Order: sequence, then C-alpha cells, then structure tokens
Amino acid sequence: MFREMRRFKQQLPIDECKQILADQKRCVLSVLGDDGYPYGIPMDYVYDPTRGELGSFFFHCAMEGHKLDALAACNKASVCVMDDGVLEEGSWWYHVRSVICFGRAAVVADEQLVDEALRAVGAKYFPPEVSTEAEIAKSTGRVRIIELRIEHMSGKHVREK
Repeated sequence: MFREMRRFKQQLPIDECKQILADQKRCVLSVLGDDGYPYGIPMDYVYDPTRGELGSFFFHCAMEGHKLDALAACNKASVCVMDDGVLEEGSWWYHVRSVICFGRAAVVADEQLVDEALRAVGAKYFPPEVSTEAEIAKSTGRVRIIELRIEHMSGKHVREK
C-alpha cells in the first residue's frame, strides 16, 4: 500500500526513526484540505511509541478549525519531522535526518487519554516554573487532542549538497 523508498541506501532503521520522533519538537501535519488542496500545518506534538507497533502522535488544537474539518472529511494524514541537521566539517552542507509517517487521525474522546496527552505536552514544552496542572485547568473545554495512529513510517538521511 505504501511506496518503498526509492533511495533505499539513505533509509534509516525504524528504531532511529522512533528516536528522532521522540527527540524533536516540531513537525508538519498534512491533511486533505478544502477543495482537495493539501493543508500542511506546523505543529508541536508528543510521540507515544507504546500505542501500536509504530506508535502515535498527539496534537493539541482549538475546538474548531480547518484541520479538524479536514480530518472529519478524510482521516488520512501524514506527518513530517526533521532534525536540525549537522554541518559537515569544512563544508557548507548539512546532514539532515527526516521521518515521514502516514496514518489515520481522530479527535480523542476518552477524557483520561486527553488528560494524559495534555500532561505529556506540558512535560515536553512547558518551562519548569509553569504548572502543567494549572495550564490544563485553564484550557478545560477549550482544547482538543488529536491522535494520529501511525500505519507506515520511513526515515531518510540526506547530505544536502
């Protein structure tokens, strides 16, 4: 169902892909938007490797909007995550690793899972002086959590030259 990587010599092992997803902070979530146009949204995320064979992404968002409308119409989505890259010594080009994931996304209805995802977001992004519990209490009823269950994952190491 999913294409094999054409440049297979650059392909990363799944364990390295999972580590990139765990370590990085931002991604682009792409959905099928209005009138069939792709809609890519820069997002913060939490990756949970324990949910299924390849894991899941969790995203927090507003109660309504373009991405939610798009996911209601078609739940298929992709996520692209890149690391910051490493400058090759004595050169101007970078070595960059990226991971592309495909899966199906849905708004999380289970309140316990919503709370767990919000706590994970707080642990990943909030500075130590910010109370995760206080922020969650402020956002109650004003935030949705989307889970994207990963069906396919591939990673690539590229020397940008």
